Amino acid sequence: MTKKDNILNVSRPLTVDEVYEARPRLWWVYTLVVLAVCAMLGWSGSTVRYKGLASKGVTIAQGIGNGLLHPDTSLLFNLTPEGVPYQLLQTMAIAVLGTLIGGILAVPFSFLACDKIVPKPVAFVFNLFILLIRTIPSLVWALVWIRVTGPNAFCGVVTQSICSIGMICKMYITAIEDIDTRILESLDASGCNGFQKVRYGILPQIIPNFISTVIYRFDINMKDATTLGIVGAGGIGAALIQCITSSRWSMVGAYLFGMVVLMIVVELFSTHIRTKLARG
Repeated sequence: MTKKDNILNVSRPLTVDEVYEARPRLWWVYTLVVLAVCAMLGWSGSTVRYKGLASKGVTIAQGIGNGLLHPDTSLLFNLTPEGVPYQLLQTMAIAVLGTLIGGILAVPFSFLACDKIVPKPVAFVFNLFILLIRTIPSLVWALVWIRVTGPNAFCGVVTQSICSIGMICKMYITAIEDIDTRILESLDASGCNGFQKVRYGILPQIIPNFISTVIYRFDINMKDATTLGIVGAGGIGAALIQCITSSRWSMVGAYLFGMVVLMIVVELFSTHIRTKLARG
């Protein structure tokens, strides 16, 4: 019998040193993991070639930095469609509509993709559909829908609605699978009907998680709405890329400054709401 077996077979409480001595010896597993990580880093690094900065890269970086330090204040307080407030409101509107539509559409898909609710073949089909949505990047979806709707804010709303379904469904399904079925059994034993079991047994368990997921997705959509604007799907991204192309750095600084302020406000608000939901 080894020293480790002697330690584990004693009837008295073990000390910290004895527990540490009896720990599993998995040094060879750790060694393999480190070697695998090093091999992946070496392979990944071999495919990346650094060829220096672009000829105008330093100039552009200096221009953006100067624009952030000296933004066009007239643009910051311009209430016309070319001004920062209007562009930010349009970006927020795209994110809000895209998130709400995606969050609502994700509810039936989530229940149909959960094998605890529907038969496994049905759940498998809907899981494949959700995976398809999540696989295609938002920029690709935007380029597809631009051909259908034209370059406008509506294209951004449609794109974000579809992209939101993929991620939100994944989180919804997790929340549905974590439902405590003992509560439903108690309600059933109390003589509650189906509606009462859904109202008092299911909804109180999943609604906080659903709301938290939608708020988290809204944070992502706010950032994505700017990126989608670059390809013509509305929002502040379109004006930003035009200013960068024409080297109007003070205007670039104004748009970036407005985006930073908006994201700080959204982050503070969403964090406050998520904290309230977590604490009850």
